[in-house]
Amino acid sequence: MLRSLLLFLSGQSWLRHWIETSSVAARLTSRFVAGPTLEQELAVCQRLNSEKILATLDHLGESVKSLEEAEGSRDAYLAALEKIAELGLSATVSIKLTQLGLDFSEEACRDNVERLVERAKAIGSIVEVDMESSEYVARTLDLVSHMHTKHASVRAVIQAYLYRSESDIEDLRGRGIPVRLCKGAYSESSDVAFPNKADVDRNYVLLMTKLLDEGVYPAIASHDERIVQQALDYVRERNISPDRFEFQMLYGIRRDLQRRLVEGGHRLRLYVPYGNAWYPYFMRRLAERPANVLFLARNMFKK
Repeated sequence: MLRSLLLFLSGQSWLRHWIETSSVAARLTSRFVAGPTLEQELAVCQRLNSEKILATLDHLGESVKSLEEAEGSRDAYLAALEKIAELGLSATVSIKLTQLGLDFSEEACRDNVERLVERAKAIGSIVEVDMESSEYVARTLDLVSHMHTKHASVRAVIQAYLYRSESDIEDLRGRGIPVRLCKGAYSESSDVAFPNKADVDRNYVLLMTKLLDEGVYPAIASHDERIVQQALDYVRERNISPDRFEFQMLYGIRRDLQRRLVEGGHRLRLYVPYGNAWYPYFMRRLAERPANVLFLARNMFKK
């Protein structure tokens, strides 16, 4: 119920305006968002790299209102890739296809993504193509497959709560496309997604073991300590080297678990968002892990 409420609130423009102009909210979101500017983002990524943590940069702003806005998002990512190269950061970029114009023109979106993939490849990085709600899955995977065939340097994201994900992973593994596995953060009907958390967790572990066994440098994206421990146990039992996969987490969430993974010699990449359009991202993160609401309540008045 709390998850559904948070997802509902994320779409309320009046609440969005009130929160985005609140100094209290700005202080709280600094835990999860690097800041409004690329310079603030880069400073966070440099600090993470100094702590032996990899990064992926996410320029916030999901659904654009025009192809011109989509080109602006593309240019923001191109600027980020230039800075990644200039500073020698161990970092990738994470993109959403709706931010690059998918709702207006698949051709224009593909051209925008290709510009980013070509540049990422040139600097020795990759583009991580985030997954959005179920209506975008087929088009997203088609575009990822196309980019992989032409350039490589892309990673797909698969959401474990969707029924189709096992089949999608089989297809991606067969094509040699790297995968980031997450649970899923969008509100979906029981027609397309497991409605119960226990079933999502069970499917996540099933897909995780498939990727660890046969996937191409998979990313295990989870803050669930039980699942992370299952992954650690699995790779130890099968003698899977730490350089064959990585863990991924969101910036600011489960920092205790993040430290333990790094101290244990495992690769960890943090998803670090930046930009002004943080409200939808922030609310969905709360919906994805409602325990974060309690964290915010406890820290509401701390400096």
